[in-house]
Amino acid sequence: MAGTIRRFDGWSAMKNEPTWRDILRGNILAMGLVSLFTDMSSEMIFPLLPIFFTGLVPVGTAALYVGLMEGVAESTASLLKIISGHISDKLGKRKALVATGYGLSTIGRPLMAVAAAGWHVVALRFLDRVGKGIRTAPRDALISDSVDAKYRGFGFGFHRAMDHSGAIIGSLLAVAILYAQLGYGIWSGSTAAATDREMHALRFLFGLALIPGLLSILTIWKSVREIRPGKGIHSAKPPSATNPSGHQKFSKRFHVFIGILVLFALGNSSDLFIVFYAKTRFQLGLLQVIGLWITLHVSKIVFGIPGSALSDRLGRRPLIVAGWLVYATVYLGFAGVNSGFLMFLLVAAYGVYYGLTEGAEKALVADLVPGTHRARAFGLYHGAVGIAALPASIIFGLIWRGYGPAAAFGFGACLAGVAVILLMVFLSLSPRSE
Repeated sequence: MAGTIRRFDGWSAMKNEPTWRDILRGNILAMGLVSLFTDMSSEMIFPLLPIFFTGLVPVGTAALYVGLMEGVAESTASLLKIISGHISDKLGKRKALVATGYGLSTIGRPLMAVAAAGWHVVALRFLDRVGKGIRTAPRDALISDSVDAKYRGFGFGFHRAMDHSGAIIGSLLAVAILYAQLGYGIWSGSTAAATDREMHALRFLFGLALIPGLLSILTIWKSVREIRPGKGIHSAKPPSATNPSGHQKFSKRFHVFIGILVLFALGNSSDLFIVFYAKTRFQLGLLQVIGLWITLHVSKIVFGIPGSALSDRLGRRPLIVAGWLVYATVYLGFAGVNSGFLMFLLVAAYGVYYGLTEGAEKALVADLVPGTHRARAFGLYHGAVGIAALPASIIFGLIWRGYGPAAAFGFGACLAGVAVILLMVFLSLSPRSE
């Protein structure tokens, strides 16, 4: 019957095509708000850590600290993503792990306000990433079960757009708070260490980051609903994901995709290197550093939802290939950039890579596995990429120190190009999703 209504997770969908308002309700909207508040908190701190490090350690070692911090924290957190995904599927629950992960990050980040040494920042960043490791796989499984498979790319794209919107709001708040503390001094820039006045302003800003973090926890408690694995929309097992006996949980294409992602990730260093590069090469001030970060996130939002929704129509693989090609091109641009204006343009183009790949990659993972094993799949996806972050950041930092930033960015571009070729050759096409 044309008028039959199916209810799921707080929204109703007719058998005809639902509107975007029908899709962006319930858990999809709630988890979007959680990410918005969380990134508000994170981006009041994260892009400023390279500057904060220069007030705690010698300027010449700041890049190594950035590489160590991001590599160790992300790799360890990635192991937790695998474990958390397994636990979530085993228990048949998502919400408790999501709340625990966001709670740890909410506590850890603002404590950077009292950090007195470089290793304090590394340790607190580690705690923040542990929280991310616990929450990420069950969160993405919850999102994938909260939206029809036909609109999964759009659902993930919306979630990432809310995440990036929070980053912009957090960055703008950082500008306002730092301006209130430093006045026009926020414009000044040099390659020297942060001044005592700048360090005091940064500590005050980091402490205030607790407030949006608490709002994210409140949103989880009040608005996120539990969905048992396999009970969501279109969560039946895809024929390629298991054999009749049920011994094989994931398809061969899933494992091939993860392997190629790891190769790409080995050349994908932390975005903090881009901030540090722009700061030191073009002597950017605090306001300009934050402006660079805002530029990146505006670009992610502009291209994120259209790119993810396009993967629902054109397939996941073409969008991922296009995004990785953009990444390689931009990294080659970073290697030869010679003006601050061009740096800002390249950072804006860098956001296109995120827009084309973030939603498409997650939607492809969900497409390739059954709903009952989806948290484990997302754990492996995030875990494999994150584990590669340690060697990626260390290799990038060593190439930077030995041969210069141009060689480091060139290395990342080369690996991205190889990953594109492998993805096109070895990942077989599926007419419906890939």
